[in-house]
Amino acid sequence: MKIALLSHMHHAIAEPYEGGTEAHTAMLADELVARGHDVTLFAKEGSVSDARVYPLVPKDFEFTNLASPLVRKQQQGFLAEAVHHSIEAIGEGDFDVTLNNSLSSLPYSDMRDLPMLTILHTPANLDDVTAIVSRAGWTPSPLHRYVTVSQSNARGWRGLLPEVDVVPNGIKLDDWRSHIAPTPGLAVWAARITREKGLHLAIDAARSAGMQFEFAGPISRIDYWDAEIAPRLGDGVRYRGHLDHRGLADFFASGEVFVSSPLWEEPFGLTVVEALAAGTPVAALPNGAVRELIGTEAGAISRSTDAAALASAINRARHLPRSAAVAASARFDFGGMVDGYEELLVELCALTLERSA
Repeated sequence: MKIALLSHMHHAIAEPYEGGTEAHTAMLADELVARGHDVTLFAKEGSVSDARVYPLVPKDFEFTNLASPLVRKQQQGFLAEAVHHSIEAIGEGDFDVTLNNSLSSLPYSDMRDLPMLTILHTPANLDDVTAIVSRAGWTPSPLHRYVTVSQSNARGWRGLLPEVDVVPNGIKLDDWRSHIAPTPGLAVWAARITREKGLHLAIDAARSAGMQFEFAGPISRIDYWDAEIAPRLGDGVRYRGHLDHRGLADFFASGEVFVSSPLWEEPFGLTVVEALAAGTPVAALPNGAVRELIGTEAGAISRSTDAAALASAINRARHLPRSAAVAASARFDFGGMVDGYEELLVELCALTLERSA
């Protein structure tokens, strides 16, 4: 198949990845190429892929929520123009199908005549997207299919879209094995450092549980860092920086327990599965898809969203067998994920041929 892979434009698709969506896009593009497909990745300049990269946004462009409303509006307009340009290029490029891994609303309205599989990486709260699909008289294109990453996330989207398949995220399990032995009394955490990821609460919970605490990830909101995280550093709390995949695997393995603290309805939680694959049990807040990921033997879910409850979950999870964590991760094999997408893409191509016959 000749596939157009449309990514979001905020960050380059390159290591160290800004977050799970960027990592997902990179691995998916490379695997589709490895399977013999002709893939063009529409992405920010500086993206690195085995696919052909079609750069749309300059490498030095940075979208920031800290800008004034006027500057944010200008930035959003610039990103929208980049998506418009990608849609024009896809329309002229004789692609068999588009794999929409972006956060833009434009493909829902401007690509109705092109076969497209959209992967829904967020809860059903993207204002621009929900405004379109909730509009009176709007109907989805018969050439479009929708898929999301967990049953938890599908429930919200199924109230807006007629049919939403589920293909759980996957990782290359062997890439997350590590020979590093866990450090007694150490809890670890990794994600984008923003308020909704709940790092401040994770730090407080680890201290309450009597654990040392180390964390990694990009500082995506400096205002949050300055107000909530910097004052909590020291006294057994250490920032390890923004690590690449190899560094993360050893980092996860070094912990007795991995802490997942989303304060929002996290659609999946890729770092949870990565930590499990490294053999580290998970203590988590009861938000989003985490129950689907850790099951009943690979971690512990807190009974509420406060630090004391999470501390209790940390102390329960840290004593679980690491073999159970590895076993739980086996359900999220990367190859199985790509099989699921590939099957849906083939169905879309067949539907398109059928309609044009």
